Amino acid sequence: MTARFLLQLLLRPFWKVRNIFHGFESGTLNLKPGTGLTVTFIAASITVAAPAYAFPPVERFVLPNKLKVIVAEEHSLPFATLQLLVDSGSRKDPPGKEGLARLTAQGLLLGTEKRTAEAINRELDFLGASLGAAAGPDYAVLSLRVLKKDLDRGFDLFMDVLTRPVFPADEVGREVEKTLAAIQSEEDQPDMVAEKAFQKELYLSGYGHPVEGTKESLPAVARGDVERFYRENYCPNNAILVVAGDVTVAEVRASLVPLLDAWKAGDGVAVPFKSAFAEGPKTVKINRSITQANIVIGHAGVSRDNPDYYAVVLMNYILGGGGFSSRLFDEIRVKRGLAYSVGSFFDARRYPGSFQVSIQTKNSSAREAIRIVLDQMKLIQASPVKVKELDGAKKYLTGSFPMRMDTQAKLAGFLAQVEYFGLGLDYPSKYPSLILAVAREKIQDVAKRYLYPDKCIVVIVADLKEAGLDAPGLP
Repeated sequence: MTARFLLQLLLRPFWKVRNIFHGFESGTLNLKPGTGLTVTFIAASITVAAPAYAFPPVERFVLPNKLKVIVAEEHSLPFATLQLLVDSGSRKDPPGKEGLARLTAQGLLLGTEKRTAEAINRELDFLGASLGAAAGPDYAVLSLRVLKKDLDRGFDLFMDVLTRPVFPADEVGREVEKTLAAIQSEEDQPDMVAEKAFQKELYLSGYGHPVEGTKESLPAVARGDVERFYRENYCPNNAILVVAGDVTVAEVRASLVPLLDAWKAGDGVAVPFKSAFAEGPKTVKINRSITQANIVIGHAGVSRDNPDYYAVVLMNYILGGGGFSSRLFDEIRVKRGLAYSVGSFFDARRYPGSFQVSIQTKNSSAREAIRIVLDQMKLIQASPVKVKELDGAKKYLTGSFPMRMDTQAKLAGFLAQVEYFGLGLDYPSKYPSLILAVAREKIQDVAKRYLYPDKCIVVIVADLKEAGLDAPGLP
């Protein structure tokens, strides 16, 4: 790992280290491995060699109850990490009950038919294990990390919370209150205020509400809603299990599969989904007594299965996703010293997500920073990127992969999402060629197709008077 990369990682703003539930290819940091090969990139007249990665042995099989199981043997540490991905994210929240998916995932740990929440925590402490559950926009994850010697006992606990939760009414109520308090606290965080306002303005349907729900929706969520959501979604034919670590396929089949086989398949409930977006130009101004303006600029984005995905990733890296290497960083921070942080990302999910540029700058420089962002979006559409820019983007995206899989948890999450997005277990060996094959002229093409500088939604959280934005109209 180079010193430059470490510095980039430390300075990278919050949107660059995104939650696992926004996908393993957050922003432009694509988490894909590759094998050693050399590819000649004719358009750039250069040869780029992709590094070789030691990817662990992986085997996939499907049980009679339709649960997909993936085993990755990684024997460097005497641990095992399990991640169960369930297609039950917040996009399935019923109208008026936003936050239900997340509350259901958290509710798994609140008690079972034979263990209270306190008993679960005592057992985890005794084993020195960790057990967690959370939900994101597309899916929920239940995860376990346990010593190899305690795998059987840890897995018994894992299956207990997964298949026999009771969702105690008092515990569910306390979880709602805790979430409401957290939502209230976020109203004092300008970056969160800007992000939530942007999502609310952009999405006419689909991913528009926060995963945790809202102050209005959570009080309407009852224990019965949680139980129903669990029953409709938490079934093996709606899930993927990854076991990574100091285990073998034979051990998984002998010790874990018998318990997994007993998990009964469900009927499932189809939830219609459609992404619909508002179009700008539109500016939303939110007044706060703060010294830094927090700004989000963006519009509709792409889905993970978009055929132009890899070209979009490279284009975004050059524009604003590449840290010190990006045009936005260079123009706004390096040349003019306007921003404390600036970056861009495409949030590619199962269905189309958003494109966003996020900036933190002094109130007085908000107008200028916004203008530069829009100008740079137009510039990358207007002329081909430099060979050096594209070469650097390709080297970073292929070379940074090991950082995305340097723990068992990251490996398990990567494999779960490879399966979820239907990328195939040969994806690690294909990724470098997918990136290196993107021609220089393709970057300008996707910039024209997927950037809309004249139709952006702009959200500004700032001291509007100090920023000179207290009058009506665009900034």
